[in-house]
Amino acid sequence: MSSAIGMIETKGLVGSYEAADAMIKSSDVTIVKQEFVDGGIVTIVVKGDVGSVQAAVEAGKAAAMRVGELLGAHVIPRPDEDVFQMIKGPEAPKKKPTSTTTTTRAKKTTETAATENRGEA
Repeated sequence: MSSAIGMIETKGLVGSYEAADAMIKSSDVTIVKQEFVDGGIVTIVVKGDVGSVQAAVEAGKAAAMRVGELLGAHVIPRPDEDVFQMIKGPEAPKKKPTSTTTTTRAKKTTETAATENRGEA
């Protein structure tokens, strides 16, 4: 089973939502990203096996034409990994776990203040 990338470009956000909904409901595909381009142009990118992506793009095209303006649609069967990474974009850096040092200091400061207020030093 080969992978593929499908793209639908609409003018307006509502058409892109309708296309994305139709694509997800019609086939076993996953949304990779939603790209906002200048001038109200929105591109939805999905991935899955070639047959599913082709069916999803057809369903998305029909949905986008019903409620908005379809600008373009395309399927790339078996894309090179570099092309997929270019479309997907860089991954967001993962957040580092918060340090417990700050929490411990705040707790000690609170405990010290409570002790001083009771007159126990």
